[in-house]
Amino acid sequence: MASITLDRVSKRYPNGFQAVHDLSIDIADGEFMVLVGPSGCGKTTALRMVAGLEDISSGTLSIGGRVVNEVTPRERDVAMVFQNYALYPHMTVADNIGFSLKLRKLSKSETKEKVRAAADVLGLTEWLDRKPAQLSGGQRQRVAMGRAIVRDPRVFLMDEPLSNLDAKLRVEMRAEVARIQRRIGVAAIYVTHDQTEAMTMGDRVAVLGGGRLQQCDQPQVLYDRPANLFVAAFIGSPAMNLYRAALGQGSASVHVGSQSISLPESLRRGRPGLVRYAGRPVVVGIRAEDLHLGGPPQAAEVWDGCLEGRVELIESLGSEMLVHFSFDAERADLKDVGVADGEAAEEGWVGASDTGIARAEPRAAVTIGQMVRFGVDPDRLHFFDAGTGEAIV
Repeated sequence: MASITLDRVSKRYPNGFQAVHDLSIDIADGEFMVLVGPSGCGKTTALRMVAGLEDISSGTLSIGGRVVNEVTPRERDVAMVFQNYALYPHMTVADNIGFSLKLRKLSKSETKEKVRAAADVLGLTEWLDRKPAQLSGGQRQRVAMGRAIVRDPRVFLMDEPLSNLDAKLRVEMRAEVARIQRRIGVAAIYVTHDQTEAMTMGDRVAVLGGGRLQQCDQPQVLYDRPANLFVAAFIGSPAMNLYRAALGQGSASVHVGSQSISLPESLRRGRPGLVRYAGRPVVVGIRAEDLHLGGPPQAAEVWDGCLEGRVELIESLGSEMLVHFSFDAERADLKDVGVADGEAAEEGWVGASDTGIARAEPRAAVTIGQMVRFGVDPDRLHFFDAGTGEAIV
């Protein structure tokens, strides 16, 4: 078992393209670290550099305190699980799991013991005599993990291992993978573009964008306190509502479109950085659950200011309702923070046409075309610099 340290690690290809810029992350022994971001953000390249499958252009990579920049993949003692299971179809589950042990010329008895132990961890004991074609997708993925676990690696690397599974099985396997990692107790790096997967699995999550580390922290911190617009737009489902806005004089209010929300003195004291933006443009962010259909909840204090919009679409999800609405606000342009509109829509960060989304009770009395009011708790607002995209705190 070992810790992993990336110190200003970069990757530049011969054609001049730089996939990773000065990436610095410390991963503790036994920690489950998730790298998440849109396609092309550099997360898989970073993982391949840790594995030794990509050369490091600059910076230092250490495993267990030992610098491994020039160490071969075999000598790094890391195990990797890919999207495609890469199982040998003519071999049994037991033979697939134990194949690396056979190459290391372990005795048959020792190999059998290790394979049995790995199968027990993965719940595969009764399938050891089967061929991969006789297994479900989830079982095949467990066999691929077993092949990695049986080696007793110091580091466990996973590159979107659940992406080939159907939606229901992915949800089941998320918990399974996290459970297995905690049981074997080695440092793990898990790459995914699915932010829900990242939030539910990682001890910490590193958000990458444009080859740069945007923020690395516990999942709830990323959700509650995004460091910039990129993280705010990417983390959360549905995505945070982000609007061009302006702070009033003395930072006593924020103007969103033609509507205003008063900001209490307590909020201004808690976020002293807002004072510098009085009378200036900002980007304001509001989570869907912080827009209260019909006004403030009965238990809440009276909030001075609501947003009013027209209902454009209603999504009933059984346990909740998502209300898409429009009003005269200008949404923040994600191009300003290095995210093209098409990419944002493709990744499901923002709606393609609706101005905002609010969560509501599953049986809320609301209809398409109706004008509705949304209560806004000012303490739950997020503010960002309109030029740099950095959070104002």
